[in-house]
Amino acid sequence: MRIVEASTITAAVAGLVREASVKLPDDVKAAFRKGLEDEDSPAAQEVFRELLENSELAEETGLPLCQDCGLAVFYVDVGEDVHVQGGLKQAIEDGMRQGYAEGYLRKSSCDPMTRKNTGDNSPAIINFDFVPGDKLKIAFMAKGGGSENMSRVTMLTPAQGWEGIREFVLRRVIEAGPNPCPPTMLGIGIGGTFERAPIMAKHALMRGLSEAHPDPEIAKLEEQLLTDINKLGIGPMGLGGKTTCLGVKIEMAPCHLASLPLAVNVQCHSIRHEEVVL
Repeated sequence: MRIVEASTITAAVAGLVREASVKLPDDVKAAFRKGLEDEDSPAAQEVFRELLENSELAEETGLPLCQDCGLAVFYVDVGEDVHVQGGLKQAIEDGMRQGYAEGYLRKSSCDPMTRKNTGDNSPAIINFDFVPGDKLKIAFMAKGGGSENMSRVTMLTPAQGWEGIREFVLRRVIEAGPNPCPPTMLGIGIGGTFERAPIMAKHALMRGLSEAHPDPEIAKLEEQLLTDINKLGIGPMGLGGKTTCLGVKIEMAPCHLASLPLAVNVQCHSIRHEEVVL
């Protein structure tokens, strides 16, 4: 049994929060550069120029990539041979609060009815899974409200199949329009149950843009949806163009024979995620 101190986890999580809020992943910046090259529309080109400039300024100044610093979402793989001295959940919560405070990040968490701010962005949204080994893998995402508001979950009938899934996804992108600040990234959860599908959809957003699904058949579905979405012409910030979406990531799970759960989680262009293995 390996012992990990809670203080080690807290420090690592605080670092994740600060880093993700000011530095976009390299593959996202590469996608911006590709978008700038591919677009014909002056408006679309200008959007990509400004997104690249914004990412550079954030890194240089240490200021957040976006004024919406999001709610703190974590996916944590807990090795079955790890024991956290001091409590894992509390260590993550403490690290999240510390990171948002040290990074001078906007705190967006509030009571759903009174709208009173919790003051420290708590509670974190933490999803735990148990895996073999003696490591902890902690993945963090800052999830903004604009893109989250455009996300949806539905229960299709099995007869609707892939065409029903495709139709729902495209309709969701059309209805969302410019609201989630495209170019977006889509996480799609197919199967499982009503609550499992959206958890898978958001987890899919943790994959890198350049990371294809390990199952080639699912990878083909991701590419098909990406092509279909970008044919819609919504474009960067909804101003028209070839690049409405930067990537589509799918996760699947077995479901009840009478059901076909489907969730679409929309992520804005500010794809802020980091992970650490302890």
